[in-house]
Amino acid sequence: MRIVTFNVQNLRLRRPGGRPRLDGARDGDVPQDSTSEAAALDLADRRLTSAILALADADVVCLQEVFDLATLDFFHDHLMRHAGLGAYPYRVCLPGNDGGGRDLAVLSRRPLQDVQSHAELVPADLGLTAPPDTRPDVPIFRRDCLFFRVGAAHLFHCHFKAPWPDAARSWPVRRMEACAVRKLVEARFSGDLAALWLIIGDLNEPVGDATAEPAIAPLLPPFSVDLVARMPEQERWTFYDAQAGQYARPDALLASHELARRCHDAVPKALRAGLDRDARRAAEARLEDVGPHRPHASDHAALVLDLDGV
Repeated sequence: MRIVTFNVQNLRLRRPGGRPRLDGARDGDVPQDSTSEAAALDLADRRLTSAILALADADVVCLQEVFDLATLDFFHDHLMRHAGLGAYPYRVCLPGNDGGGRDLAVLSRRPLQDVQSHAELVPADLGLTAPPDTRPDVPIFRRDCLFFRVGAAHLFHCHFKAPWPDAARSWPVRRMEACAVRKLVEARFSGDLAALWLIIGDLNEPVGDATAEPAIAPLLPPFSVDLVARMPEQERWTFYDAQAGQYARPDALLASHELARRCHDAVPKALRAGLDRDARRAAEARLEDVGPHRPHASDHAALVLDLDGV
């Protein structure tokens, strides 16, 4: 079974004048991404997004930053299929807590079972304390932790709070999200050492002081096995910040010890052919239409993982 995780950077379906169109891979946080010229590149972006997914050719596709199910269905029917991908008959995109519509989505060639959102959980539900200056009735997850099962594999699909605009204030929020996911894993498997689970998605851990404890430390080894750490050290980055010219690895594949043992040869691969050409650390040849900044597939690379025998 092949799995891919990919933050597709604000994929949203709109209908200006009644005609459907997809937003491009842009946040609108830099002047050049908020012009009419930028909007003209939106379709090119989304063709590149679908081209990266065609390169991945995964059985299970975990996407972050999808606006809703209608967006997911339109993207699947009109761009993924056009890129040469077969049908993904099983599709999920449940409402999360991001008012901007940055929801979690899953497309699968295999049946999805036990699908469960955790968007409504508040800290007290899991015995957690809300971060300072946060009301206790505010949901734990800024987007969601979407659980589902595919065959014997149990996946916890996540997108944590970004370190923007204040990294110090976002740290406690992301720490609470990490603690919550750990509690969900522990509650479901109750110390079952044979459990096959994978925490997957964008955990938004920034580049920072190497001596400081990551907010997501509760999920890191020894609790899990960091499969991205199996990649060569120079290959472990998955994100390029064009404003800061900075590289990071917010995207994660954290496996149970039994899953890692069974798939001891499984080494993730980052697909960077759709990243900005300005991301010069990427040695891979870009897809033909990729520009210096845009068009691009996303500001993230996709991470592909083969789980043989699961």
